[in-house]
Order: sequence, then structure tokens, then C-alpha cells
Amino acid sequence: MTEFKELVFSGVQPTGNLHLGNYLGAIRKFVALQEGNDCIYCVVDLHSLTAQLVHDDLPGQIRSIAAAFIASGIDPEKHIVFNQSAVPQHAELAWIFNCVARIGWMNRMTQFKDKAGKDRENASLGLLAYPSLMAADILVYRGTHVPVGDDQKQHLELARDIAMKFNLDYQDHIRRAGRGIDITVGDEPVHAYFPMVEPLIEGPAPRVMSLRDGTKKMSKSDPSDLSRINLLDDEEAISKKIRKAKTDPDGLPSEVEGLKGRPEADNLVGIYAALADKTKIEVLAEFGGQQFSVFKPALVDLAVQVLSPITGEMRRLMDDTSHIDAILRSGGERARARAEATMKDVRDIIGFLY
Repeated sequence: MTEFKELVFSGVQPTGNLHLGNYLGAIRKFVALQEGNDCIYCVVDLHSLTAQLVHDDLPGQIRSIAAAFIASGIDPEKHIVFNQSAVPQHAELAWIFNCVARIGWMNRMTQFKDKAGKDRENASLGLLAYPSLMAADILVYRGTHVPVGDDQKQHLELARDIAMKFNLDYQDHIRRAGRGIDITVGDEPVHAYFPMVEPLIEGPAPRVMSLRDGTKKMSKSDPSDLSRINLLDDEEAISKKIRKAKTDPDGLPSEVEGLKGRPEADNLVGIYAALADKTKIEVLAEFGGQQFSVFKPALVDLAVQVLSPITGEMRRLMDDTSHIDAILRSGGERARARAEATMKDVRDIIGFLY
């Protein structure tokens, strides 16, 4: 092999109900990427323990994410859909990466600072080492590309740093084992085992904000269910949430400039644009000058049209969990085979006896 085979990897945590922001910002992109790419999509249940150690129904949450993948159009036969804990090689490589990564690198992670807050001494070690496991998730398949949002870019940069340090520290071992590929990072030639993973950013990802506060992201953890549209919401719930969505007294502007300083209006126009695969300019060309009493019903109709087929298929899959379990089991077996091939190389490179 003279170059790394391109492979797309991404994962979603099973922590609460998936919502419209997850669909527009991530899952819909996953569906598009499967055309022309080798893709591995993972329910990252090991990561979910950093957010909440004890879950009431972790199996149900894992199945719900997998159901959302399938219902949205991901093909689990052409690509791999599985849950992370079914492939122990993720954790094995994460331990090795814990020894490669530096504590200073982890302490600089913005997400750790945000989630740990002021009581950093009481944060779990898992929360601190989260990015090391994320790097292992990608690199145990020697993944080359990851679709990322703004909040994960720093973690992806860390994955590159970990891969680079491993490649440099073990460069002679990699060469002796005959497992590496000659690459250039900056101006430096490296005989590398792990690729320098690249972010996949295809166009401006829709940033979906809370329906109750246009300055905050739509979130699974928001205490108000009215702040988000869940993928399992029925038509009545979608209609109620959009009708109750916060707006301001003014009508819709005719130009995008007119949305500045109006976060709730901007959010609803952005949601309509994303669901309709249009630009905000096109949406305002249609609705500019009209009141929200006209725009909101149109948004309800569009949201129901796009989401109802996904919701229906998710409910059908969740009613027969044997099908979802079979998909995850098959995906886990295929993922383990790929991951074990990597780990066999890594054990040889490091010098473990097994």
C-alpha cells in the first residue's frame, strides 16, 4: 500500500432523544457521504458514560440512534453501523493513545473546560481522556476523513497530534514491521502507520438553535421539551412547538441583512432553508414582508413533510428491536474484523507478545 485508503468515520452519542439539530447538522450529512465513500457510522456508547455514568435505558438509546441512522437513509449493508462497546479494540487503542498523548494537550481541550466547569478536580478521568478515545475510534480503522462540527474541530486536531506522535515515536518500528506509508506532514517526511485525519466540512452546516432562545443551540439536555423538535415527535407535537417558538413582533424581512439582531427569526428562517434545501435568500424572497402567523404554518407543513417518514420508520424499527439488534450485531462483527487487523499491526509495532 502506497497511500491510505480513504475512509469516513463518525459517531453519535446515545444520550437522550435525537432532535432536528442532530438530523440537519450530522445525520443528513452522513447519508450524503455514503455515496462514493467507504463509511463507518458508530453509536459511541462508551463516550456516553462521560456525560452520565448511569443510564436508565442505555440499550434503548443505542437502538434509537441506530434506528435514526437507518430511517434517514444510511445503508447498513454497504456501510457499517455498530455500537462502539461491541468492538473492544477501541478501548485497547485508546489506552495506547493515553500513553502517547500529553496531559497538557488534554487540559487545553475547550470542551473539557466547559463540561468540567470550576470543579475540575471532581471531573471524571474519562471526561479528560475523551479525545484520546475519539482518536482511537477513528484511527483503529485508519480513518482518513471525519465530518465534524465546530465543537469537535479541536478534538480532531488532537487526533492528528496523537497520530503524528505515534508515527514519529515508532517510526523505526513501523519501518521494520513493514507496515508504514511514506507521507509528508508540512515539510517533514514521515514513515507513518496512522493517517493524518482530515475534517470533512461540506458547505455551511445549518446551526439549529433552541426554539425558546435563538442564542443557544438546540440541545437534548435543555430542560424544556418545547426548545427542540425531537425526531420521534408526531405531527401534533411538531406543530405545537413551531407555533409556540419564540419570535419578535416584526414581520420577516426581504433581505438576509434584516435578520441581524433577530436570533429567533434567523433561526426559523434557517430551519426552513435547511429543510427545503434552499438558501435564506430564497426563503425570504418567498416570505419577506409576511408575518410569522403566515410563515409558521408553512414551516410546520414542511417540517412534517420531511420528518414524518423518518419518524414513522424509526417507530417501526423500534417496535421490532430484533431487526436493529441484527444490524448492530452484523456491523459489530465487520467492524471488529477491521479493528483487529489494525491492532495486530499496532501490537507488532509496539512489541507486545500475544
